[in-house]
Amino acid sequence: MSKKFQVLFALFMVLSMVMSACGAPAAEPVAEVTEAPAVVTEAPVVEVGPDAQALFTELVTSLPADKGFGTVKPAALSEEMVDKAPYLLDVREVAEIEKDGFIEGAVNIPVRDVLNNLDKLPGLDEPIVVYCASGHRGSLVMASLKILGYTNVRNIGGGLGGWKKANQPVVTGSMPAAPAVLNSAAIVEDKALFDMLNGFFAEMPDDFYTVKADKLNEELADKAPVIIDVRTADEFNKDGYIEGAVNIPFNDFFANLDKVPAEKDAKIVVMCASGHRGAMILMALRLMGYTDVRNLGGGTGAWKAANLPLEGWVNWVAVWDEYLTNIPEGFYTIKAPDLNTALAENAPFLLDVREAGEIEKDGFIAGAVNIPVREVLNNLDKLPAQDKPIVIYCASGARGALTMAALQFLGYTDVKNLAGGLGGWKKAELAVEMGTPAAPVAGTAPAVDETRLAGLQAFFKDMPEGFYTVKGADLNTELVDAAPFMIDLRGDEEYAAGYIEGVNHIVINTLPASIASLPADKAAPIVSICQSGHRGALAMMYLRMAHGYTNVRNLAGGMNAWVAAELPVAKQPK
Repeated sequence: MSKKFQVLFALFMVLSMVMSACGAPAAEPVAEVTEAPAVVTEAPVVEVGPDAQALFTELVTSLPADKGFGTVKPAALSEEMVDKAPYLLDVREVAEIEKDGFIEGAVNIPVRDVLNNLDKLPGLDEPIVVYCASGHRGSLVMASLKILGYTNVRNIGGGLGGWKKANQPVVTGSMPAAPAVLNSAAIVEDKALFDMLNGFFAEMPDDFYTVKADKLNEELADKAPVIIDVRTADEFNKDGYIEGAVNIPFNDFFANLDKVPAEKDAKIVVMCASGHRGAMILMALRLMGYTDVRNLGGGTGAWKAANLPLEGWVNWVAVWDEYLTNIPEGFYTIKAPDLNTALAENAPFLLDVREAGEIEKDGFIAGAVNIPVREVLNNLDKLPAQDKPIVIYCASGARGALTMAALQFLGYTDVKNLAGGLGGWKKAELAVEMGTPAAPVAGTAPAVDETRLAGLQAFFKDMPEGFYTVKGADLNTELVDAAPFMIDLRGDEEYAAGYIEGVNHIVINTLPASIASLPADKAAPIVSICQSGHRGALAMMYLRMAHGYTNVRNLAGGMNAWVAAELPVAKQPK
């Protein structure tokens, strides 16, 4: 390259650089600013299931005590079935039916399958009666159907066991299949509610969330569960309770949830009288999230039948059964001549239990202290020590027998009743005094079983005028129209000497073993009969206190008074 060309090229480059430096700057692109679109987010939808607490609160409110909390008694149901039987639903397992029979006319749908077979039930307003073995499962089904809208559902009190105990008939064999009668889809309006209830049954174990009495008793000795007793306060106090139990009455349960453990995994056992109310509370608590809740199978009835301990209750059946079965010869009586001898040698405490008017009219035995029969147990401080000899008397022997037994049950070990009472004393031509006996002297009351004392006091307090006796002439009149069930409690030789026509001969020490031969109806009229009234009084007291018979009377003066009144006597042919 020539020198001249190099110079020209250098000048060109300098000129280009100058031109670039002096030119207008290039415009930069302006970015367009736009606002971000608002993003609208919706809160997640939370599925809220049925409110079990609210549902069961409404349910228990609709089941008052005076309606049996939704139960029907076997005898009442039996009467209903004569006219127009309700739909009878047996929710037991097939094996139970084969073993124990069933009520005629019932259909079987096992408890876990009932809600899946609503098409086999009648309409929502039609009468339905459910039953199982003891009342527990029947109660669960009844509650579920009511919550689903069935308006006329009841549960047999005590289940098939209660039905049999009431001497109602059962049949054996195969039960008829339950036919489909309705469109179940039309019945279930709330699927979530249905699913909640059906899920409870689907998950039910083989024990149906129950615990047997003996098993619970074992648990109490180890790590005891919380026991919630849902009977009424009156039942709780009158019929006894398991030590440590919390009483939350059924109809007030959901207003007292603060008494229920807050921990949902707490070990809880619910109990009532038969299992019916307990089952519904168990179901409610489990659906509210509690995971370890059981119901005492058979309730306090089963607990008592197993002879397990209850606070505030005496097993009068067991107490009386032992007393009468082992009653000695002489039946704890003393004859008038023997008492007269004892008074002269080593006098016992002599207790006259008649009313003041009787004493003024007929006199009294010298040395006697008067405390009328209804007041004796309120005046134990006026009696001698429990191991001292006491002889009681009344007019004929009946009230004396009642008082004698009561004191023996309270621990008095040497108590006898004057055979024939003051009447027997006079018949033996022994002396009486007129006027007023000496007033009893107060001392120290002995320590006795307070529960026994309360039960005995209740019996004497409620005793009417006449002291549950019937005079011979009145009984003879009754025999013409509506004869009561009569029990002659005397021994074979006494009975053979003469008896009242139509009587049932049950020797007194066999009475406990013969209870099944008595009327099933606890209100049935019964008259107890012996020779003088002593044994008859004991039997009357036994049937009323231990077995709940409400219309039992004792023949005043026994067969002695009947014969003296020249009333008809039958004799066995020789």
